[in-house]
Amino acid sequence: MNADIKKVAVIGAGTMGAGIAGLAATKGCDVILLDLDAAAPVAAIERLQAGKRPVITAEHAARITPGSIDADLAKLADSDWICEAIVEDLQIKRDLFERLEKIRSDGSILTTNTSGIPLRDIYAGMPERLQQDIAVTHFFNPVHIMKLVELVPGTQTSDTVMQRLNTFLAADLEKGVVNAKDTVNFIGNRIGCFWMLAGLHKAADAGISMETVDALMAKPIGLPPTGLYGLIDLIGLDVMDLVAKNLAANLPASDPGLAFASLPATEAAMHAKGQLGRKTGGGFYKMTRTDDGGKFMETFDLKQTDWRPMEPATLAEAHQAIETMLFSDDAEGRFAWDLMSATLSYSSALIPEISDDIVNVDRAMKWGFNWAQGPFELLDSIGPVQFAEKVAATGGTVDGMLKVLTDNGHSSFYRNNGTEFLTLDGNYAKVAS
Repeated sequence: MNADIKKVAVIGAGTMGAGIAGLAATKGCDVILLDLDAAAPVAAIERLQAGKRPVITAEHAARITPGSIDADLAKLADSDWICEAIVEDLQIKRDLFERLEKIRSDGSILTTNTSGIPLRDIYAGMPERLQQDIAVTHFFNPVHIMKLVELVPGTQTSDTVMQRLNTFLAADLEKGVVNAKDTVNFIGNRIGCFWMLAGLHKAADAGISMETVDALMAKPIGLPPTGLYGLIDLIGLDVMDLVAKNLAANLPASDPGLAFASLPATEAAMHAKGQLGRKTGGGFYKMTRTDDGGKFMETFDLKQTDWRPMEPATLAEAHQAIETMLFSDDAEGRFAWDLMSATLSYSSALIPEISDDIVNVDRAMKWGFNWAQGPFELLDSIGPVQFAEKVAATGGTVDGMLKVLTDNGHSSFYRNNGTEFLTLDGNYAKVAS
């Protein structure tokens, strides 16, 4: 192993905690997996070994020791890294970290897998030793598949702790580490959830079918084939509702995302009646089986609020690439511009709030949301000067990194075959591997 982290403790045996424990075990770590319910870690280890494509083998499972928080917390005393992956409740997390601080050894690292609670709120008022040794390690699910881990320090987190975590996560766990800041939803979810929630609101008035929206928001842009509605079906409207409420409570007062920090009325009604997505058998789409054993896809018509047969979309040539789609003067092009210009402009304006550079933003979207290109790489494909000109011509504001680019007379965010990137001061720097 490359790092000095060999003994790992994970608290919380849900999907995320079990995934982190399983990954660490496959990479040679000895792992303790705890939960309030002593049976939960045992069941989690069994799940990791089950199915046609098990996450861990019996040999890996032997590296994971299950236990309960109340009975076995003291066994974490010699752990090198203690990762908390429990319920998203601030007080419960604070209570746990207060208990951990009393039993952990000097030199151990504490991290939280929170995606929505500010790290500063978790450690506020706690001992200096804890504040120096704590960080966020935000894994994406499923842990054994998704490359991204967002690594976020606190105001007092030591450079040594951050270096150790960077080495361990990248070299030993083989993750793509993105350095983020202690801001709401960090990088990936801040931009990705803006795109999804803004997409729901903007598509409602676009005058095009759900199938067309998903076709436009997939291959032409280099996004996954689920598109917009298909992705939210996969995530679940219940999760999106929680995300929206978290954004509404925590986004800065001037943030454009506040305009979309709720489900549209039709989606809210779907949520209220339990029509959440794949987990409930259907959300925006569902598979229907016929009496003779056949099956076909149905689409939930948001205008009629009823099911109809799915109608696959066929895109015109101008809509098959982002470079032409965004400048197409028809309903499809206007919707694509409305959503993607908002998302890319938002990404541009968020630097340096959420990240000090464009590389971490691009990597977060590629590694966490499976975008083929990050926002700034997409802008380079479109032509950032042409994009900025249309933003201004349509009444938008050119700011953030787009303004840095245009003010300094540059024509791309990356140059020299992607080995250099545009920095906040208007110069170029080498992209770190």
